[in-house]
Amino acid sequence: MTETHNTAEAAVEGHASCCQGGTACGPSDTPRRGLLIQGLTALISTALLAIPATLGGLFFLDPILRKKQAAGGAGGAGARKDEQGFLRLDVNREAIPADGTPVSITVYDDIEDAWNRFRNVPVGSIWLRKVGDGPILAFSSVCPHLGCSVNYRRAENDFFCPCHTSAFGLDGRKSNEVPPRDMDALEVSMRTEGREDAAGSEIWVKFQNFRRATAEKIPV
Repeated sequence: MTETHNTAEAAVEGHASCCQGGTACGPSDTPRRGLLIQGLTALISTALLAIPATLGGLFFLDPILRKKQAAGGAGGAGARKDEQGFLRLDVNREAIPADGTPVSITVYDDIEDAWNRFRNVPVGSIWLRKVGDGPILAFSSVCPHLGCSVNYRRAENDFFCPCHTSAFGLDGRKSNEVPPRDMDALEVSMRTEGREDAAGSEIWVKFQNFRRATAEKIPV
C-alpha cells in the first residue's frame, strides 16, 4: 500500500516538474493546435473566395480589353475597319470596269456583342462604278422605297427594283416617281495600306443603312 502511494506521488511530481521546466505537456498543446487549424481554415477560405472573384473580374473586363485591342489596329495596314466606320472592300480600283458598268460587291464586317466576336460576316451589298479614271462611286443596293434589293438591268442600262418598279439612272438618280428619293450614295475613300491616298487602289466605303420610305436620307 505504501509502495503504491509513493508511486502515485512520484508521478504527480514528475508531471509538475515537466510543466515547470517548459517541456510541452499534452493538455497545453490543444490551444495551439486549435489556433493553427483556425488559421489554415481562414487562409483556405480566403483563397477559395478570391478565385471566383478574380475570374468574375476578368469575365467583365474581357469585352473592354478586346475593344481596346481592336481599336489599337484600326485603320492600319491589314485592318478591315477604321475608327470612322470605313470598311475596306475585297476589291481594288483596277477590278472596277472603266466603261461605267456597275459591279455588285458584298460588304463584310466584324460583328460583336458583349462577349462574342464574329469575323468577316456579310452585312450587305453595294454597287460600285467608275468612268475612265474618274472617282469610284458607291450606292447602297437597298431600295429607298421599301427596302428591296436594287438590281442592274444591262439591257436598259439602269438600276431597277423588281418589288415595286423603282428605277434609277447609273448616277443613282431616280427616274420614276415610285421611290421617295435617289439611291443612297455612300462615302468612298481611296487608300494605300490603309492610309488616305487619292491615287491608291484600296477601296474603303462607309457602309450605312438608311430609313426607308422617306424623302430625306436618314442613317439608321
